[in-house]
Amino acid sequence: MFPTKLFRNKKSLIAVTGGIAAYKVCEVIRYLVTQGSDVRVMMTRSACEFMTPLTLETLSRHPVYRELFPRNGYAAPQHVHLADWAELGAVIPATANILGKFSAGIADDFVSSTLLALHCPLLFAPAMNDRMWENPFVQANLKRIREAGYEICPPEYGFLAEGYEGMGRLARLEYLIQALYRTAHPARQSLKGKTVVVTAGPTREALDPVRFFSNYSTGKMGVALAWEAFARGARVVLIHGPIQLTTPYGMETVGVESARQMFEAVMDRMKEADWIIGAAAVADFRPAQQATEKIKKTAHKTILELEANPDILATVARSRRPEQIVIGFAVETTEGKRHALKKLREKSLDMVVLNNPLESGAGFAGDTNRVTLFHRNGRQLELELMFKLDVARKIFDFVLEPNR
Repeated sequence: MFPTKLFRNKKSLIAVTGGIAAYKVCEVIRYLVTQGSDVRVMMTRSACEFMTPLTLETLSRHPVYRELFPRNGYAAPQHVHLADWAELGAVIPATANILGKFSAGIADDFVSSTLLALHCPLLFAPAMNDRMWENPFVQANLKRIREAGYEICPPEYGFLAEGYEGMGRLARLEYLIQALYRTAHPARQSLKGKTVVVTAGPTREALDPVRFFSNYSTGKMGVALAWEAFARGARVVLIHGPIQLTTPYGMETVGVESARQMFEAVMDRMKEADWIIGAAAVADFRPAQQATEKIKKTAHKTILELEANPDILATVARSRRPEQIVIGFAVETTEGKRHALKKLREKSLDMVVLNNPLESGAGFAGDTNRVTLFHRNGRQLELELMFKLDVARKIFDFVLEPNR
């Protein structure tokens, strides 16, 4: 789950409807608050049966909206005022009932009335029994909502409240945040119709059945780039080495181990790609011989012979189409600019992203990075230390909006 300044000072309105998954919205609200968002919550009467408004008032630090006509106070246009205030909306969980109401334009309580009055980006995260989810009327309502331009974070297959497994479980927190990021993104359609291939994480080169050569990459920067491409409307292919992160939803993910496997996966998808971003930390060398049994300790000095792995970026750049965009990363600890510009030139890249993992806050496992961007046309941009998801956004802006 990625921190980002995209939600900072964002006026976020969360609608909670009546389902057993309602309690999970607490973590979403907590995330938004920690990212600096100003959060308001509204609940249906059914939602109040599953959790108390006090819980959400405590997390959001604001009163919860529930009644269209409260007994005290001036209430008539309150739902319109709240809709005008909001800059980002989300319905978590979204029951079949609220999906049907919204799709049909029905406004018979505070939540449904406010949703229809909203004029900001809006996300629905459905959660319900599998049979309800598969109902053709529910699917038709979802189709209408999606075609109208609203974001849908689909549910997952998993254990349901009824005591068995099926499709309809509310999406996990990482997926909800990914969907919120896409919903709130200022350039949601900027890569619509494009295919972006991203490599991420380390590779492993086997020495024997229990040992391998690898590096400290966690894949966070590459996954952040995949999130960003997805948020901009692209079809995304994420090719990743062994990582511990939750792989994103809504995109093709290909897991590999070795540099050769990553090379083959990239080349298989190169023809369909409009962008290729090599963010993976690919091993330059591998053992010339892989032992079939564990290598034992000996009294003799062991010398390992290494051989070169294929250079993915160089191969891609040599066989690219003229309109394809190829971006590489240069992880350097000394003379970074010189090495980055050499990589940009020798591998015929459109852009290279330079970072030094020895700098404070720019290490492999952290949430932040500090990079400098070099374009083949001579443009350069040195970024301050920022969250990796915000770095990803700047990288795409640098290519798509050269005058920004």
